[in-house]
Amino acid sequence: MPLGKEVRSSSASGRLETQHVSSILCELWRTADRTTGSGCCVEKLTDDCSEDKQQPEWLVRELLSKNRRRHSITQGDEAQMRKQHPIIDSTRRLCSLKIDETISLDNLQKLKLAFEEFERGGSRSIDAKSFGRIVKKCLGLPKTSNAQIQGLFKKIDYLGQGQISWGEFSTHMMHEYKEKQETVRRSKQVAFTLPASMKTLCHGIPIVNIHSSHDGTIVTVREDGVVCCCSPELKPLKTKHLFNEGPASRKSKWAGDFILMTEFNKLMIGTGDREIQLYELSTLEPYCQINALETVPLTLDFGCTGPDKCCIVYGDTEGCVTIILISSVGDTLRLWNKLPEIENMPNIAIDDAVLFPNVTFVRWKVHQDWVTQAKYFHSFQAVVSSSKEECTSLVIGCVLPLTDAEQQLDDIREACYEGKTKKIQLSWTPQLRASCDQTVFNISKGVKTFDLCQKHSLLVTGGMDRLIRMWNPHFSGKPNGILKGHSAPITYLHIIPENGQIFSVSIDCTVKIWDIQDQCCLFTADSQVSGIHGDISACSYSSAVKSFYFAADCMAVLSLKIRPRLHSRLTVSHDETVMCCGYSEEFRQVVSCSEGSVVKVWDFDTGRQVFEFGGTHDQSAITCMAFDPKGRRLITGGRDGCVKIWNFNNGQCLKTLRKDDECHEVCDCIFLQVHRTFYVMSVGRDRKIDIYPDIPEGLHHVQRPQPSWQDDQKSGHKEDILCVAQCPPSLLATSSYDGEIIVWNVISGRIRCRLVSPLLAEHQNVEGLDTSVPSIIFFKNSKLQHFSSATALLSAGAMGCINIWNVLSGSKLAGSFKASKFQQKITKLAKTAKDTLLYAADRIGYIYVYNMEKFTAVKKSPRAEDFWRAHTSRITGLQIVDNDQVVLTSSTDYTVRLWSAHGEYIGTFGQSESWHVHISSSWKHPAVPYEVLIDPLSMPHHEILNVKTRSNDIDTDKTGAHKGELKALSWNSQAC
Repeated sequence: MPLGKEVRSSSASGRLETQHVSSILCELWRTADRTTGSGCCVEKLTDDCSEDKQQPEWLVRELLSKNRRRHSITQGDEAQMRKQHPIIDSTRRLCSLKIDETISLDNLQKLKLAFEEFERGGSRSIDAKSFGRIVKKCLGLPKTSNAQIQGLFKKIDYLGQGQISWGEFSTHMMHEYKEKQETVRRSKQVAFTLPASMKTLCHGIPIVNIHSSHDGTIVTVREDGVVCCCSPELKPLKTKHLFNEGPASRKSKWAGDFILMTEFNKLMIGTGDREIQLYELSTLEPYCQINALETVPLTLDFGCTGPDKCCIVYGDTEGCVTIILISSVGDTLRLWNKLPEIENMPNIAIDDAVLFPNVTFVRWKVHQDWVTQAKYFHSFQAVVSSSKEECTSLVIGCVLPLTDAEQQLDDIREACYEGKTKKIQLSWTPQLRASCDQTVFNISKGVKTFDLCQKHSLLVTGGMDRLIRMWNPHFSGKPNGILKGHSAPITYLHIIPENGQIFSVSIDCTVKIWDIQDQCCLFTADSQVSGIHGDISACSYSSAVKSFYFAADCMAVLSLKIRPRLHSRLTVSHDETVMCCGYSEEFRQVVSCSEGSVVKVWDFDTGRQVFEFGGTHDQSAITCMAFDPKGRRLITGGRDGCVKIWNFNNGQCLKTLRKDDECHEVCDCIFLQVHRTFYVMSVGRDRKIDIYPDIPEGLHHVQRPQPSWQDDQKSGHKEDILCVAQCPPSLLATSSYDGEIIVWNVISGRIRCRLVSPLLAEHQNVEGLDTSVPSIIFFKNSKLQHFSSATALLSAGAMGCINIWNVLSGSKLAGSFKASKFQQKITKLAKTAKDTLLYAADRIGYIYVYNMEKFTAVKKSPRAEDFWRAHTSRITGLQIVDNDQVVLTSSTDYTVRLWSAHGEYIGTFGQSESWHVHISSSWKHPAVPYEVLIDPLSMPHHEILNVKTRSNDIDTDKTGAHKGELKALSWNSQAC
C-alpha cells in the first residue's frame, strides 16, 4: 500500500501495510512456484501489469487472500458463479492498452493494404473473424485477446451489420483521435467572464499605466499626475493629484510611466521633467526625487536584486537603458528624504546620488530608436529592452559589465571613503556592451511588448506585425513558434507560468489566451463581446485577483473564470452538472452527459474513463439520452432543440434530428419499436411529440420529424412535456409540467386516456406547490394486487408521493404513497427487469427501494426495502443493471456513482482507484461519499441534533416532513 494513504478504521483489518517490500505483486511472483492453484494466475498477472508500477490496493488484497470472497450483492448459485470469476481478465483490461492506441502510421498502411486485398477478392467489407486475423498480423499482436478485437469491431460496426470496410475503419480512427485532441484542449480551457465590468472615466487624459499590489489594490496614474487607487472591482478607494501646480507661464509636468515598489511601500514615477519621483504608497505623500537626468524616462521598471537591494531601470528616447543599483535601500532612501526640498519634494541630483557608496550607475547604448519597454528579470540577472527598429528589436543584456564591474565599483567607493572633496564627474556617455554580455534578437518591424519566463525558458515578443513569436531566450537565431490570430498590432504580453499560458492584447481591444505547450489559442474576446472600446492606453494582468485591467474609453476589468477547488476528499466525474447517464450492456460501458455539452464514456467494470467528446449541441446543455436497442448508438437531446445520434465510441455524429421551425428544449427522448420499425421519439418545451424514423443509411444528415398526430395537434399537452415512457407493444405515456399525464396508442396516434395527478388533503392549500411530473414508468407484473390487467403506470406526484394508475382498466388511480421520507419531489423512477422492485430518487439525493408486489391500496405508505443517500443534490439519472445487481446514479453535484442493489457504495466514476464490480473488497463500502457524510441532512436523528441552527439544510417544517422520520441511517440494507 502506498505510504501516506489514509486508512478507514472500519476496514483496517482488511488491509496489509508494509514498508519493506517494493511491490507486493513482485513478492508474490517470486513465491508463485510455492503457491498451488493461484501461482499461475499471479505470474500472468504480474507479466501483464509490469508496465504499471502501482497496482490497485484492492487487487493486492485480493491476491493475498487464499480464497475468493462471497459478495454481498449476489446470492445462491449466481454468487457461486461470480465467485469463480477470474481476476485476470479485468486486470488485463486495466493494465493493457487499447488496440487503437497501439496503431502507428506504418501499421495503418499495412491494415489498408490488407483491406485492399479483400476488395480485390470481390468483398468490399470484412467480417469480425477476418478482421481479427489481419489485426493480429498487421499490428504484430498475436497474443491480443479476441475480446479486445471484437470490442473494436463492434465500435466500428455501430449498426450491427457484421461487416466493416476500410472507409469505416479509417473514419472511426480519425474521429477518435480528433476527439482525443479536443479532450486535451478542453482540459486546458480557460475563459473570461463576459462582458467586462466597466467604470466610466470622467476625464479625457490618458492613463499611462496600471499596476496591482499584493492585496489586489489597483493603482493607476494619469499623464497629469493624478493617481487613483481602486478595489479589484474598480471601486475608488483613494485619489490624489501628485504634481504641484507651477507658475502659469510654466508648462505642466506630465508622467511618462510609473511602477510600484511594494517591498518598500513606495510608488515611483518618471516625469517629463527628467525626474524619478518617489511617493509613500500608503499615503501618497512625497518622499524624495532624483532629478537632472540626461533624458526623459519613457518606460520604468523596478526589481529586487537581493535583501534590501534593488534595481531601477528606465529606457529613453535615445535608445539607451539606464540602470541604477541601490544597496541598503531603506537607509539610502531615508537619507535622501532628509535632503533640501524643491517644490515640497526632497531632492537629489543624479550626479550627487551616484556619489553614495550604496549607489551604482550604468548607462547602456542598446537601440537606435526609442525604447518601447525595459524590464529587469531577477531570475535571469538580466535587463531586457525592446525597440521598434529591426536590427536590435530586443536585447537581453547583463546589468553590469562582466569584466570590470567590480573595479569600477571599487574606484567609486574608494573616492567616497577617502573623503575627497572633489566631485566625480558623472559621464552620461552611454557604454556599449560586449557581444558576450548580451543576446540580440532581430525581428521584422521591431518589438512593442515582451515577457520572459524562467520556468518554461520562454521569451515571447509582439509588435506591429501582429505575430507573437516564442523564443528560447538563450538563442536568437529562429523562434520556436509563431502564434497567429491577432488582426491588429500587439500591445501587451504576459506569461502565466503556473498554467502554461500566454495572455495577449492587441490595439483593437482583442484579448487572447494561448497554450504554451500546444501553441494554440484557447480563448478569444474581441471588443464586441467584451464591451471594451477605444484606444488602449494601458493594460495589466493582476495575478492576485486573476483579472485583466484596461484603460481605454473607460476602465474595464475582465475576470478569469476560476474553477472551484475541490476538497482533497471530493471526487467529481464532470466539471459541470451531470444531466443524465445510462448503461450500454453491449460494451459494458457507462455514458454520462453534462450541462457543458460533454459526453464521457466510462468502463463499467473499473470506473475509469474510456473516452470523451464535447461540443455535442453547440455548447448547449445535454438534457436527456437513450441507447438504441443494440446499445451501440447514443441518442441525446439538448437545450438547442436538436436530437442527435452518435457513435459514442469515437464521437461521430451520425444524424441530427430537428424541426424546420423554431426549436425548443428537448426534455426527454426514447428509442421505440412499432411492429418492425424503429423510431426516435422526443418531447420537450414545444409541447408536442416529435417522431423520427430510424434511417441509419439515409442520405441526409439532418432529418425532419414525421407529421404530428392529429390528437397531439388538437388536444395534446398544454404545458411543457417533461417525460415519455413506452409500454410495448402499443402504449405510450407522456407527462407535463402541469401534472397532466396522457396515455397514447402509439400505433394509431390516438389518446387513450388522460390522468391528472391528485393532491392529498393536506396538500390542497399549499402555496407554490410543484405539481409537475418529471418521471413516469410502466409496471407489468402479474403479481400486482388490485390490477386486473397486471399493467400499471407509476408517476411522480407532489410532495414526494408516487401515484399508481390502472391504465387498462378504467384508467383510475389505484393508489398513492409517500415515497420520499422528507416529502421531496421524486425526480427519477427505475425498476428491475422482472418489474418487482421500484427504485425512486428524490430531489435531495435519497434513493428508496420498494417491493411493488407487496403494495396494497389499503396500506398508504408501504415499507421501503432499503434506502440510502447517494448524492447531496437532485438525482438526474437512475438505472438498474440487473445482470450485475448494481444501481447507476448521476446528480447535479457533478458525480456519477455506482452502488450495490442494497446501497453499498462501490465508487464514483473518475476516482483515482479502480474497482471491480464483482469483487467487494475493491468497493468503497463501508465508506460513503465524503460530501454525503458531512452534509447536514445526512445526520442521524437525535435530540441534541434537533436544536435549530443556521444551516443550509432543508426546513422540514416548510416541506411538511415529519421530524420523527429523520432516523439514524444505515448505508447497508436498512429499512425505513
